[in-house]
Amino acid sequence: MDSATVGQRLQEAFDHCREMDGSVNERLASYASALKAINPDFADAVQRLIERLQRSGSGEGAPMAGDAMPPFALPDETGRIVTLQSLLDKGPAIITFQRGHWCPFCRINLAAISQNLDTILSAQGQIVAITPDRQEFSAAFKTDAAAHFPILTDIDNGYALSLNLAIWVGLELERMMAARGRSLPQYQGNDAWMLPIPATFVVGRNGIIKRRFVDPDFRRRMDIDDLIDAVRSS
Repeated sequence: MDSATVGQRLQEAFDHCREMDGSVNERLASYASALKAINPDFADAVQRLIERLQRSGSGEGAPMAGDAMPPFALPDETGRIVTLQSLLDKGPAIITFQRGHWCPFCRINLAAISQNLDTILSAQGQIVAITPDRQEFSAAFKTDAAAHFPILTDIDNGYALSLNLAIWVGLELERMMAARGRSLPQYQGNDAWMLPIPATFVVGRNGIIKRRFVDPDFRRRMDIDDLIDAVRSS
């Protein structure tokens, strides 16, 4: 199967999975199955990366429920600085780390959050997504997901590193991603080939983490119902 056909079939699978009736993790699992069927070599490389991260305990050192959420001051897609405190002044905060605008799993996840924005706002929840993408790509990410909340740029994964969430993709995926036109150096403005582990933290107005989801398997994310329940109980 040539690369154009693979790309077209993956796009069709993505469009179906993002809009299908089901939970966010059902949509993500459906896309993961499609990826395995359409591009098995890449799916196998992803599985090897995830197994490496799981063996090394990646993400285990991230802040836990009951810890204070470390502060941040990061630019949004327009260059405006957003701080953790500015969010908490308005209500409990949802801080969600995403790999980038190019990641179909992140695009499905962010779209699902966006689709439930009214419910989250009704509970006074404040949302920001954090990605290592430069601002032009963060803006594209926001538009793609119809996200009416800030997409923050974590320059050089600095904040993710401070939370023990940053990982190296490894040479195998570095080569495969570059061959598919997914150039992290272009998107991030550095040549480190590092990404955050997708993670979501729900932080109470007192700055304490009420609930978290951290999983080196980026094919899984915090369930939207769990996220909303955490906001309502904060």
